[in-house]
Amino acid sequence: MPEMPEIEAHAERLAADYVGEVLTKLHPFNFTALKTAVPPPDAAYGHPVVSIGRRGKYLLIEFEPLTMVIHLMQGGRLLPDEKMSKKPRGGQARLTFGDDVPPLLLTEQGTERRAGIWCVAAGELDTSPPIDKLGPEAVGLPAEALAELFARQSMRVHGFLRDQRSVAGIGRRLANEVCWQARISPFATTKKLGLEGATKVAEAIAVCAAEGLEYERGRSDMSKSKDRPSNAHGQTGEPCPRSDEHGPDAIRAVEYSGYTVNYCPTCQTNGKILADNTTSKFLK
Repeated sequence: MPEMPEIEAHAERLAADYVGEVLTKLHPFNFTALKTAVPPPDAAYGHPVVSIGRRGKYLLIEFEPLTMVIHLMQGGRLLPDEKMSKKPRGGQARLTFGDDVPPLLLTEQGTERRAGIWCVAAGELDTSPPIDKLGPEAVGLPAEALAELFARQSMRVHGFLRDQRSVAGIGRRLANEVCWQARISPFATTKKLGLEGATKVAEAIAVCAAEGLEYERGRSDMSKSKDRPSNAHGQTGEPCPRSDEHGPDAIRAVEYSGYTVNYCPTCQTNGKILADNTTSKFLK
C-alpha cells in the first residue's frame, strides 16, 4: 500500500498538471467507488482544482465547494487516462476536466474494491470521515508528543506505527524500516519506550520518510512496493546492512496473515529470535 512518501510525491506530480484545471465530471464505474452521497460530486463541477495534497495515506483534491478524499488502498492508482476506455481495467472512477489535460482514472486491481472517493464539504475535512479518524501526521511529530502518545496506550510499537488512529502516514514497509533505523524491537511496548525511545523513533521516522520521498520524487510515476529501497522490509534472509558493523546476521521475519514484520536480531532484539506464528512451535 502506498505510504506517506509515495502519496506525497504523487500529489506533487498531479498538482503540477491539474491545479487550476476545471472539473467537468466524476464518473464512478461501480457503486463502491463513491463513498459519500452528500455533498454530491457535481457540486464541484465548473470549479478549478485549488490544490492537491495529502493527509496520512489519502490524496486530497480540493475545490472551492468541497474536497475529494481518495484512498488508493493496496494496489490503487490515480493516473492520467489517455485511452479513455469505456470499461478500463480495474477502473473505479474517472475525473474529467477541460480539454487541456487528460481525465484522471482511479483504478484498483484485484477484487476487493476498497479504493474510493469521499466528497467532503469545504471547512469540514478534519471533522468528517475518513480524515476525522486519523491521528497526527507521523512525519514531523516531535519526540515529546510521540512520547505522550506512547504513554497513553500499551501496544507493540510496530502495531502503533501502522495504526492510522495513532499516527498517520506509516504502513507496513515504513514500520519495518523505522524500527530497524531506530534499532528498536518491533515488539517493544510503547509504554516502556519513554522519551528516549520516542526520540529514537521520531528521528527514524524522519530519516525513513526523507529517504522514501527522495526516491519517489526521482520517479515519473508511483513506485511498486517491490521497487522501494528497504533495509529490512521484504529482505527476509538477506544480510543485515549493518553486518559490517556488528558482524554477520540476517534479516528475520515474523509472518502474519496480512503482513510480515522484518527485523535484525543483532540490531534490534539483542540477538533474540522473535516467535514466528508459522514456526514458533518449533522454537519452544
